Amino acid sequence: MAACAACVMAATLVLSAPASAQSVAPESGAITPAVKPAASATRGAASSQQAVGIGGETNGSVNAAAGNAESGDSTTSEDSEFDARQKVLDQRSDENNYRYGVAEHNCYSTFFVNHCLNKARDQMRTVQAQIRKEQLALDGEERVQRARKRDEQAALKRAQDEASAPQRAAEDARNAQAYKEKQRQYQLNEAQRSAEAPQRAANAQAYEEKQRQHAIDQAQRGISPSKAMANQQAYDQKQADFQRKLDEARQQGAQKAQERVEKQQSFEKKQAEATQHKADVEARQKQAAEKAEQKRQDQLKQQKQLEEQQKQQQQQQQ
Repeated sequence: MAACAACVMAATLVLSAPASAQSVAPESGAITPAVKPAASATRGAASSQQAVGIGGETNGSVNAAAGNAESGDSTTSEDSEFDARQKVLDQRSDENNYRYGVAEHNCYSTFFVNHCLNKARDQMRTVQAQIRKEQLALDGEERVQRARKRDEQAALKRAQDEASAPQRAAEDARNAQAYKEKQRQYQLNEAQRSAEAPQRAANAQAYEEKQRQHAIDQAQRGISPSKAMANQQAYDQKQADFQRKLDEARQQGAQKAQERVEKQQSFEKKQAEATQHKADVEARQKQAAEKAEQKRQDQLKQQKQLEEQQKQQQQQQQ
């Protein structure tokens, strides 16, 4: 009597639930949850219940997803393969949770409610443990892939550094030699300026003497100071024009020399880039060959694993 009373109370609680949380099927009259996962997950749950009953694994959807991943393996990257496998595991987890919710709801319409709930919970946990095992394996493969990528990038960086080491050494040697040459030229210029200092002082003194003598000569010829100033300004303008043209010629010469140096440096840079590009192409070709071989080995391994899983599933069904 107590068990029957508990069954009646459980059925009363289920029937008194809000209308938004449950719905009645038109044919069977069974109460099913109104909130479900995505349409693909619902179809997978229905097919799995017909094949192996409530709580069994959705072998058909897993094999189909694995087949699709294998057929598109030649055109997709390893990251997309991991994403596809992760989506399959997520879908299986959603389907398992949905099946457990349906079984848990249906248990309240049976006589042995606790026994039914324990059985549904055990089935759910069995599938959950299998999904967890595959999830750990997938995470391990992703860690191995990330470690391999880091090693490949580090190896490529070391190869690039080794390939560019002679160029850097030559550039450093040229820079050191240019710096020494500039220092030596600066010292020579300083010594020359020091040696020419007395001559420049004598020239300045002679110029001042000429200026005084020129003023005396103009005064003797009757040239007024204003006219002498105008003549002096015209002379200074001629000297300034001559100096400007001389500076422009020197600047053009220096610019042409700089252009020649830049052209030489550009040529050397292109040669170095061509050498580096050749080394990069060879490294990428080697890396692509290694990846192709590793991919082929992974495909063979996955094919063997799928065949073994199919054999185990056939044996379990028999």
